[in-house]
Amino acid sequence: MLNLPKIMVAPNGARRTQADHPKLPVTIDETVETCIACAGEGATGAHLHVRDDAGIHSLDADRYARLLEKIDTALPDFFAQITSESAGLYTAADQRDLIHALKPRSISVALREFLPDTATQSAAKDCYHWAHENGVTIQHICYSRDELDRLLGFMNDGIIPGTHHHVQLVLGSYDGTKISRPEDIASFAAPLITPTGGASFDWMMCAFGTAETDCLLRTFELGGKARIGFENSLWNADGSGAKNNAERVRELVSRMTAN
Repeated sequence: MLNLPKIMVAPNGARRTQADHPKLPVTIDETVETCIACAGEGATGAHLHVRDDAGIHSLDADRYARLLEKIDTALPDFFAQITSESAGLYTAADQRDLIHALKPRSISVALREFLPDTATQSAAKDCYHWAHENGVTIQHICYSRDELDRLLGFMNDGIIPGTHHHVQLVLGSYDGTKISRPEDIASFAAPLITPTGGASFDWMMCAFGTAETDCLLRTFELGGKARIGFENSLWNADGSGAKNNAERVRELVSRMTAN
């Protein structure tokens, strides 16, 4: 299984546009240019979204294939992960179809979208096992401790195979109703920091707003890794607006080195 990069940039996400920030990459070429700039500041991987011709979030396998090919050419050692995020536009079946069609090396999958209820459990289990057998590494996204506990239950029950897992924890919320706070990380990530039952975890945190940098520094202290960038925050720790994604990576690396 691949190891997650210590710093993964998330340059655009599914919802923000250049009306939110003019340097948010939307096209494939803009995304590749952003990855190159962020690699120059210390990022060693990226969490990638693609958009359709109208700039709307897409799960188009051909677009992802073109993006991955261009990144691999420009940055051969860069960790490129795609997303299966539904963004209210796609179903769990659409997400499974993407995994089968593209067979990516790494893909993030939100548990609450991919396995929302018992009716989807059988199909999700089949896809999890197919991915495991075909070299597709799934990073499981959890938005709360309850979701993380549910994920661990599926792993223990064999619905999700394997003993070593990639996990993405989301601290806070996109709409600001949940605040990102460094002091909440240890309790949220506790089962990943001190695992039981023979499992092991390569885990990552993302956070929102001006707290993003401090939350990610605390994550490093606890043995986790960082996802940073305009998908989650457009701001530096001092409240100033970041010029671009590379500036967000630069701040984190600078603070990490200074500690």
